[in-house]
Amino acid sequence: MKINMENTSIMRNPAYHETKQHTDAMFAFNIYPCTIPADFSFVPLHWHDNMEIIYVKQGSGLVQIDFTTYTAKAGDVFLIQPGHMHGIQHIPKSSMKYENLIFDMSFLGSGNIDLCSQKYLIPIINGSIQLPACIKKDNELCRPVTACLDAIDHLCADHANGYELNVKGHLMILFSLLIPTTERQEAPASNFVSRKNVQRLKTVLSRVESDYNKKLTINDIADECGYSASHFMRWFKDATGLSFTKYLIEYRLSKAASELRDTNRTILDISERNGFDNLSNFNRLFKSKFDMTPSRFRHQNFEAFSDR
Repeated sequence: MKINMENTSIMRNPAYHETKQHTDAMFAFNIYPCTIPADFSFVPLHWHDNMEIIYVKQGSGLVQIDFTTYTAKAGDVFLIQPGHMHGIQHIPKSSMKYENLIFDMSFLGSGNIDLCSQKYLIPIINGSIQLPACIKKDNELCRPVTACLDAIDHLCADHANGYELNVKGHLMILFSLLIPTTERQEAPASNFVSRKNVQRLKTVLSRVESDYNKKLTINDIADECGYSASHFMRWFKDATGLSFTKYLIEYRLSKAASELRDTNRTILDISERNGFDNLSNFNRLFKSKFDMTPSRFRHQNFEAFSDR
């Protein structure tokens, strides 16, 4: 199921414009196995300069890319080109195991002056070639694409001599499978209205990231977008599936959950550090989100860590 968010809703320490170094300069590729909500409650919308592939292994969840949200199921593959917003949410009473494959396009030679770089890799980076964002399990492309991803998974697990070359080779094969299905644009991101909306949303999300623990009013954020408060609320709900207030609370709660897992700060301190000015209100919102109190959440995660 695909939902167009322009017409109709993420890491333990989330960042909207993510600058974390996911890869080694000498081998600009990495795989992260993840489970949501076991590892984190949600992955908020963010973007980075790397290519990312989300490969769903078990269960189901929601994957949002720019303004479109997909129901993700085992076997589905999602392709996020550099600079595109993306996020993940869990479906209530469900969980999703997936792999994040993150790599710099320079890993494949985008910095070289050759035919492959000029004709394919650089256009993928700048958006003049649009890869399919979602490859569902029943798509005829899915089997050969997941065969490449499974092979990469085994190679990285075994670390046999020469595996780096083999990983790069399988990624090149994967792109060769995708290129015939792509659309070329006369100019990168030619839809000006969509491009402007993405940039506007990035501005809002960056403001939330930097000031989530301060008082943020809808009027302040609406002014920053050049919208009236009522228009901003409708636009933000269409873009993310959540009201701005709800999204801000979700973000604050995810940050608080990280601190409960990773620090010894008191619950009161964590509540105040993450923008909640009332402890009882924080406890109520936290229990509604995680189905347990903050103290129980901390204790349960401590037990899980101790059992590893």
